[in-house]
Amino acid sequence: MFLIFGISHAEKRLDFDQAAVCPCCGRYGRYEVYMTYTVFSLFFIPLIRWGKRYYVKTACCHAISEIDRELGERIRKRQVGEIRESDLHFDCYGDRDAVKRCENCGYETGEDFSYCPKCGRPF
Repeated sequence: MFLIFGISHAEKRLDFDQAAVCPCCGRYGRYEVYMTYTVFSLFFIPLIRWGKRYYVKTACCHAISEIDRELGERIRKRQVGEIRESDLHFDCYGDRDAVKRCENCGYETGEDFSYCPKCGRPF
């Protein structure tokens, strides 16, 4: 008999979008909410999740702000319609426009590549 099990990290985009002006780059965009967690799987079936963390990412420059677990849970359960500016603490740094991010694999680079060096897809 053999068991197939594993522990891995996962990320899930929650069904929440809010239009906003980005505090880092000043462009009009939207906030997207994500949940990350660690999961134990048995025979590729997720059984136990722990270590949930929630964060907001801007769609324009991909700035990230971690949010309260309680607020994240309410967003996940669709009990919150809007995130207040006081709940967000973006760490804006440098010229984020100079960083390219691959939509396919998430690889970030400051170089002027036309294609992603990791997966080969066009930027």
